[in-house]
Formats: sequence, C-alpha cells, structure tokens
Amino acid sequence: MMMNCVIIDDEPLAREGIASYVQEIDFLNLIDTCENPMALIQLLDEHPIDLIFLDIQMPKMNGIDFLKIVQKPPMVIVTTAFPSYALESFQLNVMDYLLKPITFERFVKAASKARDYHQLLLKSASQNSPKIEKETDYFFIKCGNKYEKIYFNDILYIQGMQNYVIIYTLKGKYMTLLYLKNLEQNLDSRSFIRVHKSYIVAIDKIDAIEGNEISLQSHSIPISRIYREQVLKQVVQNKLWIK
Repeated sequence: MMMNCVIIDDEPLAREGIASYVQEIDFLNLIDTCENPMALIQLLDEHPIDLIFLDIQMPKMNGIDFLKIVQKPPMVIVTTAFPSYALESFQLNVMDYLLKPITFERFVKAASKARDYHQLLLKSASQNSPKIEKETDYFFIKCGNKYEKIYFNDILYIQGMQNYVIIYTLKGKYMTLLYLKNLEQNLDSRSFIRVHKSYIVAIDKIDAIEGNEISLQSHSIPISRIYREQVLKQVVQNKLWIK
C-alpha cells in the first residue's frame, strides 16, 4: 500500500536530501515539498496525505506550533537538527524523531514504522466498517430535490469544483454538494485514481495517456505533475507489453 507523503523544511538542501531518500523507498509517494507549514495546511485540503516529514525550526510557524493547531494531522516524522524538542514532539504523538544529518538506514527504519502503523489503521478500519459498504455497487447523491443512484461501474471521472463535484457517468453527468476529498475516501483505490487536484478517474475507463492528458471516451483529463508518476505506475506499469 502506497503512502502519500509531504516534506516540510525551510532549507532547500534538506528538502532535496529527504526527497532523494523518499524516491528510494517503494511504498512512499512524494506529493510535494514545502518550505513552511502554512503551505501544508492548503495541501491537506487538496490531497490525501498519510505522512509528513516535518522540520521544527522554521520561519513564520515552527513545526511544534503546527502540530498544536492542526486537528487530527497525518502521521508525522520529525526531521530536525535540535534534540531539545524530542519530548514535546512525542507528547504530540509524532511517529519518530530524526536528528540531522539523517542516515538512509535511520530514515528507512522510521518510514517502515510509519508504514506498519498505517497498515494497522487500514486493517482496523476495514474490520470495523459496515459490511454493506463492501457489498453494494452503487451509492446515492442528492441533485437538487432528487436522489440519484450512481453505479460505480458507470463512473468515467469526477471533477471537483470548490464545495461541489460533478460526476460524469456513462448515462450523463450529475452535480452535488460534496467535497472531492470526502468523496475520494469512499472510492476503491484499486478502481479509481486521483490524477489532478480537481479530477479523479475510473482506471478501467482510461483509453490512453499522452503527455499530460488522459483520454477516456470523448473526454480529455489533465494529469498534474505531482500525480503523473503514480498514475503511470498504477495504470500502465503492470499492463505494459514491450519487446
């Protein structure tokens, strides 16, 4: 199971170093890097983030203050040159505390701990979720005064538009008041994939990928830079026939 992660550090070289480590670990997918926690707050609204690599000493807002104000943050691994914040960080439930300079071996150990905990959470959520959610192949949305049944297999793609979404299906399109992030959490990640901050696509409906666009039937959907590698890996890699 891939984990989406973000790196927050005000030092460019530190961000590059951690990013190079992330690229070497097959279960980590780097969504973005930021130089301050304020940018992360917006990212959390736009993307499903599982893990944050968080520096402590940063201008505008330090990492400790960020952890105090954000409700239910993703898993956090602290990356800092200052050992004095360790106790306070663990009191804020961070997953691990890495002191710079960080060796790759130590980084892998921390990332593996986060992966194991993430898998445990997913297993627990699966066991506790109502069985009816696993068995149904449709859901209902409210369109104006009408409740529309949407079959998962009919969905082509979903477009997010601020506080509502448009669901494009084989039968037509439907608009409803939902956040794209919330809808994504109820979709099977084996059947649907986020390709852009505003688009989720049904994997089996994809006809072609060319450049930064996905073609499905008569529609063209953009792929953003941060999602392109994951899209190619999940959609094409295991199905690609080459000489």
